[in-house]
Amino acid sequence: MTTARDLMIVALDMASSRPVERGDLSLALAGAEMIDLLDAQDIRLDGDHIVPSIRRAIADRLLDEAAASLAREAPYESVGDWLWRRGRGLSAAYLAAFEAEGHLTRQRRRRWMLFHTSRTELVDSPARRLAADRWTSNEPVLASLAAALGIRNDQTGDSPGVAEDATATVLAAVNDALQELAVERQRRAIEEAAADNIRRGE
Repeated sequence: MTTARDLMIVALDMASSRPVERGDLSLALAGAEMIDLLDAQDIRLDGDHIVPSIRRAIADRLLDEAAASLAREAPYESVGDWLWRRGRGLSAAYLAAFEAEGHLTRQRRRRWMLFHTSRTELVDSPARRLAADRWTSNEPVLASLAAALGIRNDQTGDSPGVAEDATATVLAAVNDALQELAVERQRRAIEEAAADNIRRGE
């Protein structure tokens, strides 16, 4: 399992108590992929720029796609720019992969005898149990990424610090991107409210 897959499982497991915006999750998943690529020495950071190593096949399809998307010639892409580019629609890609692999099931429910709804739920699997073990152990990287999304482990308290400089750089970039996205959402909400007021003649 990869950090991104573990993060996706944690987000899905916590969805009922702490729903996460898809855009936020996509950025955090991209950060998780980058951290795994760093750990595997498929990339290194030169300041805040991503320098790929020799291309090799990666067993996990989505992480392999992440590696394939890297700029392999100078000037190399910054961490922040890559998070935004790679993160576009990434949570939907992980959901689709989970469903295709049998990690998700759709629970159909009947409402008012007329309408049917479906809800996506994780199935019990070794992958889910491994992610849960990593979560309950308060592993620093997973805990930090989840905390950035507003998901905290009540049983273990605050997220532990991350010692590795490159990993800390990625986590900081994820937090910056999430803050930028929150500001953009707020700006759009204000503009939409102003437009509604104009339409109502207020």
